[in-house]
Amino acid sequence: MNIKVQCCGIVLMFVILYFYGRQKKIRLNTEKAFLGMFCTILASLFMDILSLVALTHMDQLPVLAVDLICKAYIAMLVLSALSGILYVCTDIYGGGPRYRKVTSFYCIMAGIGIILIFILPIYKICNGEKEMYTYGPSALVTYAFAFFFFTATLILMQRHKDSMNPRRREAVYIWIAFWIIAAVIQFIFKELLVVGYAGAIAVMVIYLKLENPETNLDRQTGLYNQNALLQYIIQLHGRNQEFSVLCMIFSRSQTNNMTSEEEQQIRREVIKFILEIPNALAFRNAEDEIALLFRHETEAEECGAMLKRRFEFGWGKNSNIFVSPNWMYVPDTQIVNQAEDILYLLRYARQNSKDFGESETVIIDKMIADRMYEEKRVEHLMLRAIEKDRIEVYYQPIFSTKEQCFTSAEALIRIRDENDEIVPPGVFINIAEKNGMIIKLGEIVFEKVCSFLKEHRPVQLGIHYIEVNLSVVQCAYEHLAESFIRIMEKYGIDPAWINLEITESASISAKKILSKNMKTLIDYGVHFSLDDFGTGQSNLNYIVEMPVNIVKFDRNMISAYFENGKAKYVMDAAMHMIHGMELQIVSEGIETKEQFDTMENLGISYIQGYYFSKPLPSAAFLEFIVRQRQ
Repeated sequence: MNIKVQCCGIVLMFVILYFYGRQKKIRLNTEKAFLGMFCTILASLFMDILSLVALTHMDQLPVLAVDLICKAYIAMLVLSALSGILYVCTDIYGGGPRYRKVTSFYCIMAGIGIILIFILPIYKICNGEKEMYTYGPSALVTYAFAFFFFTATLILMQRHKDSMNPRRREAVYIWIAFWIIAAVIQFIFKELLVVGYAGAIAVMVIYLKLENPETNLDRQTGLYNQNALLQYIIQLHGRNQEFSVLCMIFSRSQTNNMTSEEEQQIRREVIKFILEIPNALAFRNAEDEIALLFRHETEAEECGAMLKRRFEFGWGKNSNIFVSPNWMYVPDTQIVNQAEDILYLLRYARQNSKDFGESETVIIDKMIADRMYEEKRVEHLMLRAIEKDRIEVYYQPIFSTKEQCFTSAEALIRIRDENDEIVPPGVFINIAEKNGMIIKLGEIVFEKVCSFLKEHRPVQLGIHYIEVNLSVVQCAYEHLAESFIRIMEKYGIDPAWINLEITESASISAKKILSKNMKTLIDYGVHFSLDDFGTGQSNLNYIVEMPVNIVKFDRNMISAYFENGKAKYVMDAAMHMIHGMELQIVSEGIETKEQFDTMENLGISYIQGYYFSKPLPSAAFLEFIVRQRQ
């Protein structure tokens, strides 16, 4: 019966080997570690059968030969347990010095265990087919060392759970559970030799969950997929091996004029051509992006030149369809701090590159990588600032030329870093708009403004309203009005105390959503102004179309008025038309008395700038307003 069980295990292992051997593999370290585990467990199954045969015929064989065979079998069990922890170490440490140091220790421990197994005595029982097993000091050493390796494996996985592939961790847990259950059964019922078969079942689980090479393939193209790309990059980076990445991108615009059949035909031809390139591994990194990895920079450059030459000729049945993909090239991947950042760097370069023209190549160098890391640093800074409530609102007073006092203020966001230093808005605003964090930051600023209005009642000091900037992204946010109304109701704020500033670019790019939000908020009682007039695509039609009460002249426009004779005529004409529409004007960036007097004489309604005050924290702003009213 026991031999039949082991034979079933061997058959199962050969079935796995058949499917594993016929599939395309990428040469990952974990593949090699899995193969080592597979061979060890298969060998233990054969040794299990051989030991059973030796026990059956121990009356006819020399005692020493039977002992050696039985000890060799239980020594293989120790090696099987060792193969498991080596497999886990490969995932955790890769192939670097730390991996070699840790695995050397476990190999030495396994060697000590095997020596003890062969030195210590072993006792044998054979009562026909019902009872055939070994016991004694040698067998106890086997259990002890197997328990040691399993415990060490569990500790390692728990300690490094964040850096280990979660699916691999789960598979190894299942493998250990199978072994422990089988070992307990075999320890209690010595006639049931099921450890070897349990090992075969565990290998099958690991194969199906992780080590099936098909999981690394993209089914549509036959190329390796993005997961395989990440694993291979981690492996190369862990070895400190230099390699280059060449990415080919088919933009949607290049295939829009093709039929679906033509597009598929070209993709098949291109992929077939790529798969035949020597010294290159090809991965599908995105729907329209293929990444090729090369061990040497010269190989990458030669391949890039060859691919570009090939694209000079047509594709398709009649070679009459021409496409010109875009290219991204990372000559030296050592510019990143960790392997995972390479994929992030490719996405970053693609999203931020302005150099993509027809068949253009974007060289991704250290400068781009440094820019990416700086953005990641700022993103982390913003996340920490939100988490630790280090977002502050400063207020810059706005002077009314009609009332000859300060009647409003502009709310401006400020962030403090870990050292309690103020981070200039120019450092983080563009990044926040790019990654969408500006929505959260904008809500925090608006809530702090509403809290300030409720707590300090600046209206009693003559401040009629507070201006709050809306970014381009906020203007395109469908739930903006709903969110802001909810916040105002939370604090019981009179909506007349709020004036929201939109920009010209926002009114163009998100006009429908913005108009809907503006209507809802205006109906609620909020007022709007057009910020930064005079920049970008300045057009008075925007003022006509947008229901704003105030137009803010950009500081650059004001500076040009004093420095450029032609700019005066442009600004005078704009002021005349805006006043004709009975709208009020705010001049930003006023820094001198001469500028103030000029703007006042021109009939500008409100003046804002360093001539009066820089942006102030809330307490300092209140003190400033009180002092000015005295």
